Amino acid sequence: MNLRIAIIGGGAAGMMCAAQIHEKSPDAHVFLMDRNDGLGKKVIISGGGRCNVTTGIGDVKTVLTNYPRGAKFLSFAMHAFSPADVCDWFELHGVPLKTEHDLRVFPVSDDGYDIVRVFESLFRSPKTTVMLESQVWSVAKQGNEFVVYIKGNTNPMVVDKLVLTTGGQAFRRTGSTGDGYAFASSLGHSITPLAPSLNAFVSREKWPAEVSGLSSEKATITARRGKNPRITGPFVFTHRGVSGPAVFALSSLLAFETYDADTPLQITIDLLPDEVFDDLCVQFEKLVQTNGKRQFVNVLASLVPKSISEIIIRELGISETKRANEVAKKDIHRCVMWIKAVPMTVIQRGAGDEFVTAGGVDLTQIDSTSMESKLCPGLYFAGEILDIDGFTGGFNLQASWATGHLAGSHIGSCQS
Repeated sequence: MNLRIAIIGGGAAGMMCAAQIHEKSPDAHVFLMDRNDGLGKKVIISGGGRCNVTTGIGDVKTVLTNYPRGAKFLSFAMHAFSPADVCDWFELHGVPLKTEHDLRVFPVSDDGYDIVRVFESLFRSPKTTVMLESQVWSVAKQGNEFVVYIKGNTNPMVVDKLVLTTGGQAFRRTGSTGDGYAFASSLGHSITPLAPSLNAFVSREKWPAEVSGLSSEKATITARRGKNPRITGPFVFTHRGVSGPAVFALSSLLAFETYDADTPLQITIDLLPDEVFDDLCVQFEKLVQTNGKRQFVNVLASLVPKSISEIIIRELGISETKRANEVAKKDIHRCVMWIKAVPMTVIQRGAGDEFVTAGGVDLTQIDSTSMESKLCPGLYFAGEILDIDGFTGGFNLQASWATGHLAGSHIGSCQS
């Protein structure tokens, strides 16, 4: 008798798991269920529709530093199916990839659907049944088998193995509604606290709207909360605050912090992180001395963009008509301090460019070398349903590919 496996969730982890089972055990019958009308909805829209497949970072240990939660657990799966392995896998399946300057990896076509099309082609096998628009109500364990109850089906499905790859609950219109947590709980698993991650910051200050779109490839953003976490990287001012990779990474570290209008989060942004404050003061004082007759705001613009220099003098109460030689030394230092620690008050989470849930199924209850449940034999997990989340830059899809691949490899190696 050949194995029957149900995979609930047709995202990155579910598709990779099904593909790996098919490769390892061609006679096994896989039922891949998804509540959407197509596979990989979230994969297709990731990276602005281009699909940031993985990261171009080669060293796995370095890759793992980009997961604020779950890195240790993920280590085995990541070494077994590294970012380089992921790239090789997709290219062997006919999708040329490219690595951009920031080490994000995309299809050469810049079309996320090319990634999903690989799996659609593989699943034409008669042993893989793709069940779209299938909403699972509940699951149960009966003896050595699993029973899957599907909306609209009179008879439940009975299978030998069950894989939960339902994602988190961060982006509901792609089907990530959190149902998988209920399924996991019903089979004895614990769910850690959940929170949104990889979000932008909405500020109380209104001036960012004046420089919306102005970006920096390198700034250090520090949160004045807890252990004062800080991230250095690219960011961009928006009409509501700040966004970009450094902001998303910092928001990930603060996923379980509360910040709103009543309990705001104070952050500072160092616009020139490679410059030492004292050295920058000396440098700027010399500029002021040698350009004494110029307007101070224009001399300040030699350090930062003119639009920022205008905001600085306004925020610090320095007249825009003052000449450089009319500005007191203490005010010169205040300007440098503002550049080195732009003060902002965050009152809301804003939309990010990825859709990730921090928290999930408790990792202590899962075997990291197989993705099989320690509590319920024959039950497997992969992808964002797990208490694993990474920074922006392909790390979350990489975790899904790796854990899905590991679960599928282990199931496919099982004897019927």
